[in-house]
Amino acid sequence: MIQINEPAREYAALAPSIEAAVLASLRTGRWLFGEATEGFARDFAEYLGVNHVLPVANGTDALELALRAVGVGAGDEVITAANAGGYTSIACRLIGAIPVYADVVSPTMTLDSQDAVALLSSRVKAVVVTHLYGNLGEVEGLRVLLEAAGRADIAIIEDCAQAHGARAGDRRAGSLGDLSTFSFYPSKNLGALGDGGAVVTNRDDLAHQVRLLRQYGWEPRYRNVAAYGRNSRIDEVQAAVLRIKLEHLDAMNGARRKILQAYRNALPEGFRLCVAEGEATVGHLAVLLCPSRDSARSHLNEMGVQTDIHYPTLDPDQPAWCDLPMRCGPLSNARLAVERILTLPCFPHMTEDEIAKVCEALRSLPPAG
Repeated sequence: MIQINEPAREYAALAPSIEAAVLASLRTGRWLFGEATEGFARDFAEYLGVNHVLPVANGTDALELALRAVGVGAGDEVITAANAGGYTSIACRLIGAIPVYADVVSPTMTLDSQDAVALLSSRVKAVVVTHLYGNLGEVEGLRVLLEAAGRADIAIIEDCAQAHGARAGDRRAGSLGDLSTFSFYPSKNLGALGDGGAVVTNRDDLAHQVRLLRQYGWEPRYRNVAAYGRNSRIDEVQAAVLRIKLEHLDAMNGARRKILQAYRNALPEGFRLCVAEGEATVGHLAVLLCPSRDSARSHLNEMGVQTDIHYPTLDPDQPAWCDLPMRCGPLSNARLAVERILTLPCFPHMTEDEIAKVCEALRSLPPAG
């Protein structure tokens, strides 16, 4: 069975460098806020073209801290895509903010900016643009629409957990919003060997606020000056691993894009990949839109290809949240897509034989209708 992802292969390919970096970090005796963390923050900031990278414990913490840093509090509203896996919704619930669910555009399945603006209210403090499946969502166009609506005060936060290295022209995901968040979960394009995350910004004031919030709200130590501070930090081992993997990120993203192109070439009529063009995607997930998902999934399984669904339930339909405050529009595109999406294997160390076998299975998919 060809698996959805094989992070162990990435480790094996980079093991000598990773193990040397981890051993060096352990020998320093400084296992938090040491040179590995500082070095990774510098390297990643240079790579993204931003002023500040603030490593934290995980991507969900990063979203919560980013929302708090731009002033989102209990009762405020945050616009987000309805299909974004629940992570922004969870951050909102932790704060007591109210998620407002907007529709998505095809084929990228990212936030529909016009629908987001149509959902504006006086309580909206932020819009989260999730770069889903590795596809860049629209940030600059959204900013123009917000300004035209007289709401330039609304913060734009990029959720880059699936888009490490994606770019529009000479600007990368993470450098477009007021604040941006990353997850370094092991299956990500830039993944650690455990949890990790970061908040990214060009703004000194927001960077200062995140620094306070990630370390109890202290300034100086043991003196709380920022409410709702917490303990959220990455350890030196994970930072050392990320620093090594960052050197290989562009090459691995290129390998993912080649896999996507091979799949595109193999698809029969009626099937479509949810993918942006060129370097606006980094192929975090290869997601297929199927005329009939059940028959396609059954066929692929019989052909030895593992599949998954990212994500099977829209955020506003999650049972735990149905009775909690929220707003949303019709979500026609998101509701249609959630019944048709199917995830294929896509990771940078797939073999040529594996790619060929997936393509063979795709070519023989039952025809639409």
